[in-house]
Amino acid sequence: MTAPGTVYVVDDDAAFRTAVSRMLRATGLEVQCFVSGMEFMAYLSAQASVAGAACVLVDLRMPGLDGLELQEACATSGIGLPFVFLTGQGDLPSAVSAMRLGAVDFLDKCSPRQTLLGAVQRALEEHARSHALRAEHRRLERRFAALTEREREVLGHVVQGRMNKQIAAALGIHERTVKLHRSAITTKLGVRSVAELTTLTSQAGILQEPRQPCP
Repeated sequence: MTAPGTVYVVDDDAAFRTAVSRMLRATGLEVQCFVSGMEFMAYLSAQASVAGAACVLVDLRMPGLDGLELQEACATSGIGLPFVFLTGQGDLPSAVSAMRLGAVDFLDKCSPRQTLLGAVQRALEEHARSHALRAEHRRLERRFAALTEREREVLGHVVQGRMNKQIAAALGIHERTVKLHRSAITTKLGVRSVAELTTLTSQAGILQEPRQPCP
């Protein structure tokens, strides 16, 4: 059974588009077809975002924007869709280029049905994972955005394992003020311990190095 999601089929061969879309829909997948890379890019440009898991099933050789150029255009535009290449005239250099840009697979159009479906499933699962990671990172960013500049400075020292007295000396503030900032930080970020705080900060990856004490 394939993972749920949408497959964008990009191919200038009408007969192939019809056949492969029918096969994919038979497994319960949503399918949208495009006759060229330019048409697909125009479609993506009109969308606010890609909802749910999705992947691109694309022909290597097409007039205008070919499969490799489409993959590169998506990568350059920050569109993180996994690509599965299908072609009747593949070659090793093209396959290497596609895989370097993150293609999930590079298959001949005559590949067995299960081979194609397996590649599509891997692509959808990959996109679902990356989508979940991006969503989690955005949630973390929103939580950290609630911190004041001073709280972020204090946090930087806390995750370095420094004591309140050391932080107060480094920032030139009273130790009691440090304690108040630490309390505000844990409340805003929804953590209870320094270990949780350190883990969350590492996951967010957005803190700068804390300022050091003046000599």
